Amino acid sequence: MLGTVNLVMGSSTAAMLTSTQCTAMKSLASFRIGHHSHCRPLSLPSGLPSASGFSSCFFASRGSSPFNRAIAAVNDQIVSSDSADEQESNKYYFVVANAKFMLDEEEHFRELLFERLRYYAERSKEQDFWLVIEPKFLERFPNITKRLQRPAVALVSTNSTWITFMKLRLDRVLAESYEADSLEQALASNPTNIEFEKPEKWVAPYPKYEYGWWEIFLPPVTKTEAEAKV
Repeated sequence: MLGTVNLVMGSSTAAMLTSTQCTAMKSLASFRIGHHSHCRPLSLPSGLPSASGFSSCFFASRGSSPFNRAIAAVNDQIVSSDSADEQESNKYYFVVANAKFMLDEEEHFRELLFERLRYYAERSKEQDFWLVIEPKFLERFPNITKRLQRPAVALVSTNSTWITFMKLRLDRVLAESYEADSLEQALASNPTNIEFEKPEKWVAPYPKYEYGWWEIFLPPVTKTEAEAKV
């Protein structure tokens, strides 16, 4: 049996991972934020299973790349590990940061979410992750809220292993877990408007991601309320 190691990240909940998982996560976490997959070719990190069998059809506009194939391989490994250990149905895990960083600056975050969504669709797996803007559950974590710029955005999931991976990958986020009696309670949010200033000069060789790309990942109740206001 593979040995396990205990990862402790700041105030985040510790997660028990196999040494193989840690190798995969640390390899992907080492990709620097500024090194975009569409600008610099990346090789598949050593220790990851081959991703040659995955479809080249991605939601992400950047298309297939070594980065996307590596993420697909990690998704496979995370889902496989979770199938052996049932998650607590009323426990939720999250990473959180300010909205500017999560939705407007960290482009790899968008790619990771769309790749995860594609992966779930291919395997007919029910979505277990959401973006929550100004989540109400942050009131339980004064030590986190005092370190956050507002408005804040949280990535919430019932999958603890994946949230651990996202913490390593995004780096500049805070992580914790909490319990809730229902999904609606777990993903409740405070109404807020999200606005980002457009850069005066866009010099990148690719178009900037469109405003509102994150709406597909909002909780069902939040999306219903948003549609009712239109």
